[in-house]
Amino acid sequence: MKLAILAEYDPNFEPHVQTDAAIAHAASALSLDVQSEWISTTDAHVTTLSEFEALWFAPGSPYRDLNRTLDAIRFVREHDIPTLGTCGGYQHMVIEFARNVMGIRDAQHAEYDPYASRLIVSQLPCSLIGREMEISLSSWSKTAAAYGTHAITERYYCNFGVNPNYVDQISHAGFQVVGRDAEGDCRVMELSHHRFFVGTLFVPQARSRPDHPHP
Repeated sequence: MKLAILAEYDPNFEPHVQTDAAIAHAASALSLDVQSEWISTTDAHVTTLSEFEALWFAPGSPYRDLNRTLDAIRFVREHDIPTLGTCGGYQHMVIEFARNVMGIRDAQHAEYDPYASRLIVSQLPCSLIGREMEISLSSWSKTAAAYGTHAITERYYCNFGVNPNYVDQISHAGFQVVGRDAEGDCRVMELSHHRFFVGTLFVPQARSRPDHPHP
Protein backbone atom coordinates (compact mmCIF):
# COMPACT_ATOMS: atom_id res chain seq x y z
CA MET A 1 0.00 0.00 0.00
CA LYS A 2 1.33 3.44 -0.96
CA LEU A 3 0.44 6.19 1.50
CA ALA A 4 1.22 9.88 1.07
CA ILE A 5 1.55 12.05 4.17
CA LEU A 6 1.07 15.72 3.38
CA ALA A 7 2.78 18.26 5.66
CA GLU A 8 6.14 19.92 6.17
CA TYR A 9 7.99 17.07 7.86
CA ASP A 10 9.94 18.03 10.97
CA PRO A 11 11.79 15.25 12.84
CA ASN A 12 11.71 17.42 15.97
CA PHE A 13 7.91 17.81 15.89
CA GLU A 14 6.42 15.10 18.10
CA PRO A 15 3.21 14.49 16.09
CA HIS A 16 5.27 13.80 12.95
CA VAL A 17 7.40 11.19 14.70
CA GLN A 18 4.21 9.71 16.17
CA THR A 19 2.68 9.57 12.69
CA ASP A 20 5.50 7.40 11.35
CA ALA A 21 5.32 5.20 14.44
CA ALA A 22 1.55 4.74 14.23
CA ILE A 23 1.80 3.67 10.58
CA ALA A 24 4.46 1.11 11.51
CA HIS A 25 2.31 -0.21 14.38
CA ALA A 26 -0.74 -0.64 12.14
CA ALA A 27 1.22 -2.13 9.25
CA SER A 28 2.74 -4.74 11.56
CA ALA A 29 -0.60 -5.65 13.12
CA LEU A 30 -2.21 -6.02 9.69
CA SER A 31 0.80 -7.78 8.12
CA LEU A 32 0.69 -5.09 5.46
CA ASP A 33 3.59 -3.61 3.51
CA VAL A 34 2.99 0.14 3.76
CA GLN A 35 5.23 2.45 1.76
CA SER A 36 4.65 5.89 3.26
CA GLU A 37 6.14 9.08 1.90
CA TRP A 38 6.10 12.58 3.34
CA ILE A 39 5.29 15.22 0.74
CA SER A 40 5.66 18.94 1.29
CA THR A 41 2.62 21.00 0.35
CA THR A 42 4.83 22.85 -2.14
CA ASP A 43 5.15 19.53 -4.03
CA ALA A 44 1.49 18.50 -3.72
CA HIS A 45 0.76 18.18 -7.42
CA VAL A 46 -2.28 16.15 -8.42
CA THR A 47 -0.18 14.06 -10.79
CA THR A 48 2.09 13.11 -7.90
CA LEU A 49 -0.75 12.34 -5.50
CA SER A 50 -2.55 10.14 -8.02
CA GLU A 51 0.22 7.56 -7.55
CA PHE A 52 -0.90 6.88 -3.98
CA GLU A 53 -3.73 4.73 -2.66
CA ALA A 54 -4.45 6.85 0.41
CA LEU A 55 -3.54 10.25 1.88
CA TRP A 56 -2.99 11.51 5.39
CA PHE A 57 -3.05 15.28 5.95
CA ALA A 58 -0.86 15.58 9.03
CA PRO A 59 -0.50 18.17 11.81
CA GLY A 60 1.96 21.00 11.47
CA SER A 61 0.17 23.99 9.96
CA PRO A 62 0.48 26.61 8.70
CA TYR A 63 1.53 24.75 5.60
CA ARG A 64 3.89 26.33 3.09
CA ASP A 65 1.37 26.28 0.25
CA LEU A 66 -2.26 26.68 1.26
CA ASN A 67 -3.68 26.58 -2.25
CA ARG A 68 -1.91 23.38 -3.25
CA THR A 69 -3.03 21.81 0.00
CA LEU A 70 -6.65 22.69 -0.74
CA ASP A 71 -6.29 21.43 -4.32
CA ALA A 72 -4.95 18.13 -2.98
CA ILE A 73 -7.86 17.78 -0.57
CA ARG A 74 -10.33 18.51 -3.34
CA PHE A 75 -8.68 15.87 -5.52
CA VAL A 76 -8.95 13.08 -2.95
CA ARG A 77 -12.47 14.12 -1.98
CA GLU A 78 -13.75 14.12 -5.55
CA HIS A 79 -11.92 10.91 -6.51
CA ASP A 80 -13.03 8.86 -3.49
CA ILE A 81 -9.47 8.28 -2.28
CA PRO A 82 -9.28 7.21 1.39
CA THR A 83 -8.25 10.26 3.39
CA LEU A 84 -7.45 10.99 7.01
CA GLY A 85 -6.83 14.47 8.35
CA THR A 86 -5.62 15.01 11.91
CA CYS A 87 -5.32 18.31 13.75
CA GLY A 88 -4.17 20.87 11.13
CA GLY A 89 -4.89 18.45 8.31
CA TYR A 90 -8.50 18.17 9.42
CA GLN A 91 -8.82 21.95 9.70
CA HIS A 92 -7.77 22.29 6.05
CA MET A 93 -10.31 19.66 5.00
CA VAL A 94 -12.99 21.89 6.50
CA ILE A 95 -11.68 24.96 4.67
CA GLU A 96 -11.64 23.10 1.34
CA PHE A 97 -15.19 21.83 1.86
CA ALA A 98 -16.44 25.29 2.76
CA ARG A 99 -14.85 26.86 -0.31
CA ASN A 100 -15.55 24.24 -2.98
CA VAL A 101 -18.74 22.54 -1.81
CA MET A 102 -20.54 25.25 0.14
CA GLY A 103 -19.41 28.10 -2.11
CA ILE A 104 -17.86 30.16 0.70
CA ARG A 105 -14.99 31.27 -1.48
CA ASP A 106 -13.44 33.49 1.21
CA ALA A 107 -13.46 30.78 3.88
CA GLN A 108 -10.23 31.20 5.84
CA HIS A 109 -8.11 29.74 8.61
CA ALA A 110 -7.17 32.08 11.46
CA GLU A 111 -3.59 30.82 11.48
CA TYR A 112 -3.10 32.33 8.00
CA ASP A 113 -5.25 35.44 8.41
CA PRO A 114 -6.68 36.12 11.89
CA TYR A 115 -8.54 39.18 10.59
CA ALA A 116 -10.33 37.48 7.68
CA SER A 117 -14.07 38.14 7.43
CA ARG A 118 -15.04 34.45 7.11
CA LEU A 119 -13.02 32.52 9.65
CA ILE A 120 -14.24 28.95 9.25
CA VAL A 121 -11.36 27.75 11.43
CA SER A 122 -10.80 30.00 14.43
CA GLN A 123 -8.56 30.07 17.47
CA LEU A 124 -9.82 27.97 20.37
CA PRO A 125 -10.75 29.77 23.60
CA CYS A 126 -7.92 27.87 25.27
CA SER A 127 -5.13 25.68 23.96
CA LEU A 128 -5.74 21.93 23.81
CA ILE A 129 -2.08 21.01 23.42
CA GLY A 130 -1.28 18.03 25.61
CA ARG A 131 -4.84 17.58 26.87
CA GLU A 132 -6.77 14.31 26.77
CA MET A 133 -10.57 14.44 26.52
CA GLU A 134 -13.49 12.07 26.15
CA ILE A 135 -15.41 12.08 22.88
CA SER A 136 -18.77 10.56 21.94
CA LEU A 137 -19.07 9.17 18.41
CA SER A 138 -22.20 8.72 16.33
CA SER A 139 -22.89 4.97 16.37
CA TRP A 140 -23.52 4.86 12.59
CA SER A 141 -20.26 6.59 11.63
CA LYS A 142 -17.23 5.07 9.93
CA THR A 143 -15.17 6.41 12.80
CA ALA A 144 -17.18 4.48 15.40
CA ALA A 145 -16.94 1.38 13.22
CA ALA A 146 -13.14 1.72 13.15
CA TYR A 147 -12.96 2.07 16.93
CA GLY A 148 -15.57 -0.57 17.66
CA THR A 149 -17.08 1.75 20.26
CA HIS A 150 -18.76 5.14 20.48
CA ALA A 151 -16.93 6.36 23.62
CA ILE A 152 -13.25 7.24 23.21
CA THR A 153 -10.50 9.28 24.87
CA GLU A 154 -7.96 11.11 22.73
CA ARG A 155 -5.06 13.55 22.96
CA TYR A 156 -4.86 16.96 21.33
CA TYR A 157 -2.08 19.09 19.89
CA CYS A 158 -3.86 22.17 18.61
CA ASN A 159 -4.85 25.78 19.19
CA PHE A 160 -7.44 26.02 16.40
CA GLY A 161 -10.77 24.38 15.61
CA VAL A 162 -13.89 24.71 13.47
CA ASN A 163 -15.64 28.00 14.23
CA PRO A 164 -18.75 27.04 16.28
CA ASN A 165 -20.80 29.53 14.26
CA TYR A 166 -20.31 27.40 11.13
CA VAL A 167 -20.37 23.84 12.51
CA ASP A 168 -24.07 23.13 11.91
CA GLN A 169 -23.99 24.72 8.45
CA ILE A 170 -21.01 22.58 7.40
CA SER A 171 -22.53 19.44 8.88
CA HIS A 172 -25.86 19.99 7.10
CA ALA A 173 -23.97 20.49 3.83
CA GLY A 174 -22.54 16.96 4.08
CA PHE A 175 -19.30 17.08 6.06
CA GLN A 176 -21.04 15.68 9.09
CA VAL A 177 -20.12 16.01 12.75
CA VAL A 178 -19.77 12.47 14.09
CA GLY A 179 -17.78 13.16 17.25
CA ARG A 180 -18.28 15.68 20.07
CA ASP A 181 -16.61 16.21 23.41
CA ALA A 182 -18.37 16.53 26.77
CA GLU A 183 -19.12 20.21 26.08
CA GLY A 184 -20.69 19.36 22.74
CA ASP A 185 -17.86 20.84 20.68
CA CYS A 186 -17.12 19.36 17.25
CA ARG A 187 -14.11 17.02 17.28
CA VAL A 188 -14.64 14.52 14.41
CA MET A 189 -16.21 14.99 10.97
CA GLU A 190 -16.65 12.70 7.97
CA LEU A 191 -18.28 12.45 4.56
CA SER A 192 -20.77 9.60 4.76
CA HIS A 193 -20.89 8.98 0.98
CA HIS A 194 -17.09 8.86 0.63
CA ARG A 195 -15.14 5.61 0.95
CA PHE A 196 -13.16 7.11 3.85
CA PHE A 197 -12.88 10.88 4.38
CA VAL A 198 -12.41 11.47 8.11
CA GLY A 199 -11.03 14.44 10.01
CA THR A 200 -10.18 14.60 13.70
CA LEU A 201 -9.17 17.61 15.74
CA PHE A 202 -7.27 15.31 18.07
CA VAL A 203 -4.06 13.49 17.16
CA PRO A 204 -4.84 9.75 17.25
CA GLN A 205 -1.27 8.79 16.40
CA ALA A 206 -0.21 10.10 19.83
CA ARG A 207 -1.91 7.15 21.53
CA SER A 208 -0.72 4.38 19.20
CA ARG A 209 1.60 1.76 20.69
CA PRO A 210 3.42 -1.25 19.16
CA ASP A 211 1.32 -3.68 21.19
CA HIS A 212 -1.86 -1.64 20.74
CA PRO A 213 -1.98 0.10 17.34
CA HIS A 214 -4.47 2.91 17.13
CA PRO A 215 -7.70 1.73 15.49
